[in-house]
Amino acid sequence: MTTTETSRYVRLRVELVLEVDDPEKLSATALGRIGADEFMPDDERSHAESAVQEDEAEAIAYLVEPFDLVRSVPGVQLAQASWSSEQIDYDPDSVEWDLESAADDDDDDDIAAEDGDGDREEEEEEVRAGRG
Repeated sequence: MTTTETSRYVRLRVELVLEVDDPEKLSATALGRIGADEFMPDDERSHAESAVQEDEAEAIAYLVEPFDLVRSVPGVQLAQASWSSEQIDYDPDSVEWDLESAADDDDDDDIAAEDGDGDREEEEEEVRAGRG
């Protein structure tokens, strides 16, 4: 593909942290979606049903549809999508989960790379790794 052909494509990265406050309702909804899928083979269906009953992250993965995120965006069509979900340890007060700070760090990295300021970039890496 030429640059002109690939420039039509945009990668959208979205990270969500969801709190499951009703696991039974979540599992029941996922089971309903799986049961309603007339194209799912029986062996895959039984595996999916078992997975969503044991793991909330699996239930969410069966219910989240990336197409829904862009369905109403004019002038675009979904070319490819992949997603995954996993259970995590989450502390909303932790710096690790401060999305504004993470965005600022990414911007700083870009500026340092553009300026050729390798020392600053290395110092920031050491701070992030807990060595600085």
